[in-house]
Formats: sequence, C-alpha cells, structure tokens
Amino acid sequence: MSEQHIYDLIIIGAGPAGLSAGLYAGRATLDTLILEGDTVGGQVTTTSVVYNYPAVAKVDGTKLMNQMQSQVVDFGVQIDHDQIINYDLDHDVKVLTGQSGTKYQARAVIIATGAQPRKAGFTGEDEFRGRGIAYCSTCDGELFSGLQIFVVGGGYAAAEEADYLSRYGKHVTVLVRGDHFTCPPLVAARALDNPKVSVEYNTEVQSVAGDDYLTSAVLKNNKTGEENTYHLDKGDQTFGVFVYVGTQPATKNLQGIIKLNDAGYIITDNQRQTNLPGVYAAGDVIDKSLRQIITAASDGAEAATAAEVYITEQKQRLGLPIHAEVKKPAQPVAQTTNLGQDDNQPVEHSGAWLPAEIDEQLKPIFARLTKNVTLQVLTNDSPLSDQLVSFVTEFAALDDHLAVQTVAAPSDVKYLPQLRLLDADENDTGLHYAVIPTGHELNSLVLGVYNVAGPGQTIDSTVVERIKKLPATDIRIGVSLTCHFCPDVVAACQRMASLNPGITATMIDLQHFPELRKTKKIMSVPATMIGDDPVIFGSQTLEQLVTAVEKS
Repeated sequence: MSEQHIYDLIIIGAGPAGLSAGLYAGRATLDTLILEGDTVGGQVTTTSVVYNYPAVAKVDGTKLMNQMQSQVVDFGVQIDHDQIINYDLDHDVKVLTGQSGTKYQARAVIIATGAQPRKAGFTGEDEFRGRGIAYCSTCDGELFSGLQIFVVGGGYAAAEEADYLSRYGKHVTVLVRGDHFTCPPLVAARALDNPKVSVEYNTEVQSVAGDDYLTSAVLKNNKTGEENTYHLDKGDQTFGVFVYVGTQPATKNLQGIIKLNDAGYIITDNQRQTNLPGVYAAGDVIDKSLRQIITAASDGAEAATAAEVYITEQKQRLGLPIHAEVKKPAQPVAQTTNLGQDDNQPVEHSGAWLPAEIDEQLKPIFARLTKNVTLQVLTNDSPLSDQLVSFVTEFAALDDHLAVQTVAAPSDVKYLPQLRLLDADENDTGLHYAVIPTGHELNSLVLGVYNVAGPGQTIDSTVVERIKKLPATDIRIGVSLTCHFCPDVVAACQRMASLNPGITATMIDLQHFPELRKTKKIMSVPATMIGDDPVIFGSQTLEQLVTAVEKS
C-alpha cells in the first residue's frame, strides 16, 4: 500500500464491532480499511457456542464471525493484518503507524480494539499458563480430556464455558467469588443443570502449584476464611483451571491521546465519537454497561454512520469527490475462515473431505497460483497415513498446479504421517504438516500453498530482510484442530520457512502425539517450539516470532 494513499475510514480491530462498522462503511461506499493485529473475529472466536444472537438460536462463535467477515469483504472493504502502535489523531488526516512500520492515513478512524481476558490474579497464574492455566475452552478443552477442570468466574462466560468443558473433563467445578451467578438464570442453568458440573459459591483460588504441570490448588471460602487444598486425583498428571473473570480494554497505546475512564475504557457520546473530531470507538473497548456481540455490532453501526457524516462534510469542505469507487479486493485467505469445520469439531472423514462450498471458496485463491507445488506425503503403516493420502489426493485435485507424491517415511523423521510442500524443483520448502490439516488448520495448508506457489502474503520489506537473515531453525507448532488462534501462528512460522530455506515449520496436531505434549509439558495451544528453547504459549504475531528466532 502506498504511504500517500488516504483512506476515507480506517477501522482498528476486526471483532463484531469492527466488522459491523466495516459493513456499514462498505455499504456507504467509503474507501475503508480494517486493520487487525490478531485474529479476525476477536474474542467471539474463543466462544464455543453463541446462544443469544438474534435470529440465530445456536452458532459457533467462529462461524458467526466468518459470516460477518464475508459480508464485509463482499462490500469491498479491505482487511489487513497489522498492530497499530502509534496514533496521530489531531488533524484532518489521521496517521496510524503499524508494528510493521507502515504508516496508514485516513480522514476518520474507528477504534474497535476490544478487550482481552483479565487475569484472576492468584499466585502461580502466570507461571502455569499453558501448563494447566487456560483462558480459551475451544482451544485447550480437549487437552484436559478425562481430567478434573475448575472454571473461575460467575458470569456469562463462566456458565457457558463450564457447560462446554464438561464434554471433555470428567468433572467441572465452577468457583464463583460471590453467592450467585451474575448472568441471567437461563444462562446460569447451563452449568447448574449439567450433571457433570458443580458450583462452589464464595470461593476463590488463592494459589496453584506443581512441578511440570499443576498438581494442587489452594481454594478459600471468602465468607468463612476456610482454606482447603485440591490435590490430583489418583492416576491424573494434572488438572485444568480455566479463567473467565472479565476483560480489560486494549487501550495501552491510547493513554494521553483520547479520553479514557478510570478503568481504561474509551469514553464516547451517543454517536460513538470520542473527544477528538473524526475519531470514534465501538465495542468492548468503550465505556458502557453491557458488553455483548449484539451491542458491539450496534456500536459499530453507529460509529460508521457518524463517521460517514464527518467524512462527507470534510470532503465537501475540501472540494473532493464524495464517494469512492467500490472495490472488490482479492483477499487470498480469510484470516479466520473455518474451512472444513463446523460446530468446533475436527472433521471426520466420510466420503469427500471437502464439501462443495469449500471447493468454491478455494478456487479464486488457487486461480492466483503461478508455480507448481508437490504435496509429498511421508507415509507409515497406519490407518491415519491412508487417510492423509486420501485427503491430500482430494485437495490436489482442486488445481492443476498441485501434484501428489507418496513416499515411505525415512527412519529419522518424527511425527508421522506427515505432509510436506515441495517447490517446483521438488525441493523441500520447510512447510510441514504432521497429520491431517483439516479443521482450522486447512487455513494453514491453503496459505502454505499460496506462499509457495502464488504471490504469497504481503509483509513489510524490512521484515522480509530480517527473515532471510535468520539462522537455520527448526520450528514446531503444537496445535488443536479446534483452536482459532493456531492457524495464524502456523502461517506466520511457515511464512518464515517459505522465505528462508534454513527454516522448517511443522504444524503438529497434539491429539496424535501425546509424548510430545508430555515431554514439552504442553497443556495449551498454540504451543510454539523454536529449537530447544522454552515453549511459547498463545497467539504470536509474525514480528514477535521473528524476534524470538533472532534471540534463539
């Protein structure tokens, strides 16, 4: 993107507020860019099931966000990945600086950066994150199959996620600080009426402890002062503590720039304008009483409508054309597209691996391929190996640039069966997939092919040069096929591999490699392993990963 280009509107954040704002801006033919520093869809993508969105009785959070994203793109709105680290908002043309180094210019800005999960604050919470402490049930729930699970919190998320986690844990105990749930009775009933869920009121976690994993937790009754210690059930190696105690606004870089309340939320008027002209805010980042998907969507609509009026008045004052030409950007892969997965469950093979609608989504992406790529399957003597060959064969049939090669795995290769992408000269690109990349990881495979045989994802030239100078590195990314954050981390690591022949980046479905989980003490995904360095848990940007490799 040229630094001289001035957008009508830039929306920072692609959760329900940002996407709703994009939808209204796109319909108004505003030249609009949405910038997202993490996962398109925001916190909703960590929600197992949404029950309270109008006209939708029950829907997976990621699926709902996919539908919003598709609408936005259809109206010509561009969605790019970058984290805004500096704001210059005092002039007619606002200037935003991304972590990539890119400067973006716009006549109006909508801040929809959302809020991040808040920590409970007990001793050991940070130390055992990824080794028993978790914040996303759909990402990490299956890693606690057959184990005791505690849920900390007493609101919407705690009740709903406790119910969801009961499908994995042998029992779920909700620890509520107060004497009742703070959510409506029908929501609370999802936990209260579940025979695998029990509730302890007036109870808080004081501390957790363990060696490699959590092995004990001290719980305190805040009315009586009585403390008791939970120890592992016989035969268990750990247990889980999922924290749902609210959120904190993502306004760290906005301190002193726009008006915030004491808790750090942005103060807006009833049209979602901040104290600065042409700067609006929407969603969980603003000061309001109810933070739900529907209120975020409403905020986005109000902000975009007000921004349209502001932009029109500015253009009239400057004698500029009012309406931009509606664009239809060819975005290669939607960042959270839930390809091949529905209702948070890994794809099970029965007949075709890829439904017809997925084929249609992939065709315009593959139409941009310019080079051949070989999908090499390293096989072993297992039913899973046969399934991987079946999947890859069907996938390769989608485009003439794709070919399949099956070979018996060499004895020194771990994590089998495995798919590897070879370039047009049949050189190993370093993009590897241990087991079948279905579910959310189909995104990773599609992006891998696009980066090897197509134009590739656009990244800042300075970052490209840094990647090319990185030392030879073996990166492994432990994932769950139900994790919404994993594909972005896999894609970032594999983008490095596509640019640097000394780097390998292997996606590993941890469900099939329990020994790796045990050795590396992994109880949360994504789990990024750079050489022999300690595991990096959680979502990571390309910039963060490049820096981590530089320091390894």
